[in-house]
Amino acid sequence: MAEQPWVLHPDRALPTEPGQRSIAREIYASTAALPIVSMHGHIEPGAIRRNDAFGDPAELFIIPDHYLVRMLVSQGYHNSDLGVQPHQGDAPVETDHRLIWRRFAENWKLFRGTPTRYWMEHELSVVFGITQEPSAATADAIYDHLSASLSTPEFRIRALFNRFNIEILSTTDAPDSDLAEHAALADQGWGERVVPTFRPDGVFYPDRVTWRAAVRALGARCGREIVSYQGFLDALQERRFAFVAAGARATDHGHLTANTTPLAAADAERIFQQALSGPVDAASAEAFAGNMLFESARMSAEDGLVMQLHPGVARDHSAAIQKAYGADNGFDIPVAVDFTRGLQPLLNAFGLDPRFRLILFTIDETVYSRELAPIAGAYPSVRLGAPWWFLDSPAGMARFRELVTETAGFYNTSGFVDDTRAFASIPARHDLSRRVDAGYLARLVGEHRLTLDEATETAIDLAYTLPLTAYARRGAVTPPATPARAEAESAAQ
Repeated sequence: MAEQPWVLHPDRALPTEPGQRSIAREIYASTAALPIVSMHGHIEPGAIRRNDAFGDPAELFIIPDHYLVRMLVSQGYHNSDLGVQPHQGDAPVETDHRLIWRRFAENWKLFRGTPTRYWMEHELSVVFGITQEPSAATADAIYDHLSASLSTPEFRIRALFNRFNIEILSTTDAPDSDLAEHAALADQGWGERVVPTFRPDGVFYPDRVTWRAAVRALGARCGREIVSYQGFLDALQERRFAFVAAGARATDHGHLTANTTPLAAADAERIFQQALSGPVDAASAEAFAGNMLFESARMSAEDGLVMQLHPGVARDHSAAIQKAYGADNGFDIPVAVDFTRGLQPLLNAFGLDPRFRLILFTIDETVYSRELAPIAGAYPSVRLGAPWWFLDSPAGMARFRELVTETAGFYNTSGFVDDTRAFASIPARHDLSRRVDAGYLARLVGEHRLTLDEATETAIDLAYTLPLTAYARRGAVTPPATPARAEAESAAQ
């Protein structure tokens, strides 16, 4: 008997109960072709400006994907076996990308039940037209098919951007970024489609070994040395307005905790000066970082940038992996976060301010119903971000709806964000979210808690309208008169 071609089921990730599935199909059909609003991700703007090709299958699918690499490492592979380049040391790195692909394909079963499996299936079948399931036997044929596709203009990044129907994509950029790639994209007519996001983590934690260099780079971008805490605040505010001018909608903060306690100016200055001259203990660094979240909220109320907070990750749990491969290489582990007490100083100051918007993410789903939904269901400035990182799975997204909707409703959430470095997975991730939401809404229709028209409208809002409105900058503003700005204007006169 001839082998049947590998085809994805049209009802994948939809409910199994026949009546509910029928309703879900109709709801999903209303959202499947909607434009993608990708407001949080890590695609390099230069790749879009240059209209890069993606190289070979290992370079596109495996080497940059920490979800995929993490699973294979957990089964005994080394990062270097998968083509991940170490930052230091002379350990040999696998350079045979076909072999790297074979290692992935022959371990396809490891991804059963994971969202990585869903995303990869969608990418291979829907995006690239693969008709064989990955395995040791099919690895080479799939590799050859992918390589041939990737060598054509239709699979360069801009062609896929249009094919994926991405309406807007937000990148993540350091405060000292010159934003030249975004300026070039704007000159090419892409300024409304690819926008920067201000990510200041590198200068907010003064106990990091890279902190002083990051502060020097921030000062260099502003054309002056930063020697005081006030000068530091002025430089941040200056760069934020440069991001606003470049089309930015938001800031992004990946802190360990949700602490937002402000410091007295003298205490902040003391920690800042100590960090400029030497090491800072962890408690002082955490206090300074919490203070900077409070200051970021103050600045957001002035410049209109939406503030995103992603706390609760113990980064680089393996010291050996961090030493060899650098930060954020797959050994990041969730930790509990106290949002209620941590956010109280910030929300007391800005939670009712119509100029301010805060989007909260977590990878600790125990706080959904206990803390986050009640906060978002009360404070008009707060929206709940989509299930993130370890929770952007079918079951994780379904639990999110179950745990937050009864308290916060649908319209105090931000819609889906994909938070990916893997460009080809963007449509797969949004598709999965739309299917899970269709299933949840179908159940409410089946229970006669919503009409089908209401469910369809809600599905469209979750997929498209809510992310646009949640990430809309909070009005036009002009830069405030900081000492540095006043000095620059005086010199120009």
